Amino acid sequence: MISVSAMAAGFFFFGGQYIFAGLAVIFLILLTVFLIHYVNQTNRKIAYFFDAIKNEDFTLRFPEKLSVKSLEELNHSLNMLNAMIQDIHLKKQAQEQYYQEILKQADIGILTINPKGHILYANPTVQRLLNYSPLNHIKQLNQVDKELYRLFENLEPFESQIFQLENEREKTQLSLKSTSVSVDGNSLLLVVVQDIHRELDEKETDSWVKLIRVLTHEIMNTITPITSISESILKYFKPADGKSNTELNDNHVQSTIKGLEVIKEQGVDLMEFVQSYRSFLSLPQPDKTLVPAQKLLEKVKVLMGQEYQHGNFDFEVVTDPIELEFFIDEKQISQILVNLSKNALQSLHGQYNGKVKIIAGSTAQGKKYIKVSDNGPGIAPDLIDEIFVPFFTTKSTGSGIGLSLSKQIMHLHGGTMKVHSVPFEETSFILGF
Repeated sequence: MISVSAMAAGFFFFGGQYIFAGLAVIFLILLTVFLIHYVNQTNRKIAYFFDAIKNEDFTLRFPEKLSVKSLEELNHSLNMLNAMIQDIHLKKQAQEQYYQEILKQADIGILTINPKGHILYANPTVQRLLNYSPLNHIKQLNQVDKELYRLFENLEPFESQIFQLENEREKTQLSLKSTSVSVDGNSLLLVVVQDIHRELDEKETDSWVKLIRVLTHEIMNTITPITSISESILKYFKPADGKSNTELNDNHVQSTIKGLEVIKEQGVDLMEFVQSYRSFLSLPQPDKTLVPAQKLLEKVKVLMGQEYQHGNFDFEVVTDPIELEFFIDEKQISQILVNLSKNALQSLHGQYNGKVKIIAGSTAQGKKYIKVSDNGPGIAPDLIDEIFVPFFTTKSTGSGIGLSLSKQIMHLHGGTMKVHSVPFEETSFILGF
């Protein structure tokens, strides 16, 4: 009709029929206004449709029986889109409720904190562990324990902390681990809180059982020969009939002397064993200073020079970055590195192309470490949990205190000592600071 009206206006205008031409122009203007109004009305409906979806209102429906086929198809598509979004929304809600229920039932505490200290989510477990409900801001923890509040206030991503929370009823040993997450462009701190008191008790009991088993084994190995030899010597002087034996031949005297020498040796061994136990329990506190990593590793390489030069071994030290420094007791950490290097070289005895490598570096999170690795036969899987038990050893010589002493030194430094072993590929001890 717009096209016909425009052609009519032109026809009448050039035909000199200006009245009809004017009427055609007026009719053309009216048609154009109606078209604009119709298009605007349709646009408003579509805009209203998207506003409704944004507000999670899925009740809006468009008529699908119209005289204009294209609009009928448009309305049908909009209704289908509305149904699809509604279905996705319902599935998302169901999934969210599912995860919410999992978090509520979890045995570990979970909470998220924004940069301003507001707690956006805290499951019931963390509220029970921290002894406060509901948790909305970390400042509320100041009412529970001031040290706990300071810990949360200064908590950084990828940190791991142990905190003992005390109240009038009980003591709770809490493990806190944090990580950074991004939600809708906002950086949040996700904190996992776990009660490790039971796990520590079980680990402590297990450690005592292992230690007592090793101590019993070592002491019995020392005392049994003493008891046996003492009984044999006693028979020379006090026969089975109970009378004193005043006649001793040279064989008896020689046997007695040898027996007493063995008893003395076993006694000395037992005293050395007890002395090593005493040294394990009386480690001094670390005297920490800033030590360049390159200097530390070169010192260890010099100390181990005589060891690896007499065999077919490759001994390498690497520092990355070269300016890396450690805040440590240099003497104690050197003792650990020398002990680990000796163990590595001993494991490579008789092996062709043996290699020992010490690496000092830093992780992506800024955690410093020293790794001592070799390509020897490694450690059997069933012995991995035993090697740090004091006095446990698989060697024919040695006290079995080296690794446990090393782990104790790392504990005093506030660090960790871990082991990983793949036979004839890489066996590594990692000191984490």
